[in-house]
Amino acid sequence: MSQARSFNKTRIAPTPSGYLHLGNAFSFILTTALARKNGASILLRIDDMDQARAQDEYIQDIFDLLEFLELPWDEGPRSLREFKEKFSQIHRLPIYQEMLQQLVTQGMIFACNCTRSQLQQSAPDGNYPGTCIPAAYPLNSPDLNWRLFTDSQTSFPLHCMETNSITVSLPQNMNHFVVRKKDGMPSYQLASVADDIYFGIDLIVRGLDLRPSSIAQRYLSNQLAPNSFQEAVFFHHQLLNDEKGEKLSKSAGSTSIQYLRKNGKKKEDIYRLLAKLTGLPEKEVHNWQSFGEAFFANER
Repeated sequence: MSQARSFNKTRIAPTPSGYLHLGNAFSFILTTALARKNGASILLRIDDMDQARAQDEYIQDIFDLLEFLELPWDEGPRSLREFKEKFSQIHRLPIYQEMLQQLVTQGMIFACNCTRSQLQQSAPDGNYPGTCIPAAYPLNSPDLNWRLFTDSQTSFPLHCMETNSITVSLPQNMNHFVVRKKDGMPSYQLASVADDIYFGIDLIVRGLDLRPSSIAQRYLSNQLAPNSFQEAVFFHHQLLNDEKGEKLSKSAGSTSIQYLRKNGKKKEDIYRLLAKLTGLPEKEVHNWQSFGEAFFANER
């Protein structure tokens, strides 16, 4: 991994679709450690665009986890009420609509009426073949996704902290990815890029499973006027498995921080458990500072 460098701002950006688990905590801790190591401030950005799943109890769980693990942040909401009043993505809808309009003006968008079941049949590998491009559905038609015209042959740089800049092309499962959903709301990929530009994010920490999203988002940013996202640096960290070797998820309640706390686990217990799952010396880890120091020393 490259040596420490200067960054302006990073973000902790959970989605409130369930109770946060050990894998989420791991990512937040690494984000905090990298930010402090590289002089970056930390934004708490809660991605609640999926309003049907963004329940109050899950949003509150984010604050509870950060406070329990004593993870600091410099910008963003401090409570559920403040989040709803000032920081929900709903308040930034005009920004997303402006970005969508830029893409429409440039002729970069087409409408798609494929259902999930149709896509599973026609593209079981996730490689959307552009089925609806010849139909040229009007963009103002109701209940249609908007997709981005993409070219899988185009290559471009992706700035990665762990490998420096590399040349990438769009993964097949990101071919013509969705930028606006059928309900008229922006997709995760578009909202995330718009938010990172809006808040001035130049360091993005996320799991290896989101590397295709990083590439898709960089591709999207390249279709816009010159912007800060094009220079953002990514750090893609390893994924955590539970003690049975299975990937952690929000559906596995036994790995949620809330569940562990209810069963008597203290802050230090969580840090030691995370150290065990990542192969770090448990006795040396008891907070985010010591975890980050041990983790990145091991990465050299």
